[in-house]
Amino acid sequence: MKKIFILNLFFITFLTNFNPAYSISPDVFIQSTVNRASQVLSENISKQEKIDKLKIIAKETVDITGVGFYSLGSARKNLNEEQKNTYSILFENYFLKSFSNRLAEYTNPEIEVKNKQMLNENYTIVNSTLIATKDRPEVKIDWRVYTKNPDNPLIRDLIIEGLSLARTQKEEFSSILNSNDNNIEALFKILEEFSKN
Repeated sequence: MKKIFILNLFFITFLTNFNPAYSISPDVFIQSTVNRASQVLSENISKQEKIDKLKIIAKETVDITGVGFYSLGSARKNLNEEQKNTYSILFENYFLKSFSNRLAEYTNPEIEVKNKQMLNENYTIVNSTLIATKDRPEVKIDWRVYTKNPDNPLIRDLIIEGLSLARTQKEEFSSILNSNDNNIEALFKILEEFSKN
């Protein structure tokens, strides 16, 4: 049975008044996430207030640490504990700002969740579609949900028309490092500057 959800474009991803106190199916988790995002975006509050609420939702529903270290690729193996801690903090600030600022620009797109595919005990793909309107075409959206702890599923990636946002982020960071002799401090500086602006 098809379920129509309301969400927000771009990261179209990560949000509801969802309390992970019990085992939840990945597709239901995505529904909850979408509903919460929609709720925030439809509130008559300032953009900054929406951003603040979206950041809270993202912290609850996205595996930011996992996405962060995946984005770093093999470079993470060369970090000491202090550098890992620094990177985790900088990436979280970077991710939350990027995600919430973009998402706050949108209001109430409709998402139709179609099915789910369990890849293994750790990952499930939830397939959905952004419903077409007169202003935009239909967009296929797949959510990669980390389910190692079934009581607390987390979003690890969003794949829009076959394009993985996590992989795109990884390629961007790799390019930055390659352009700076693999100096992690160069990436740290870029992440820090982005979060301050």
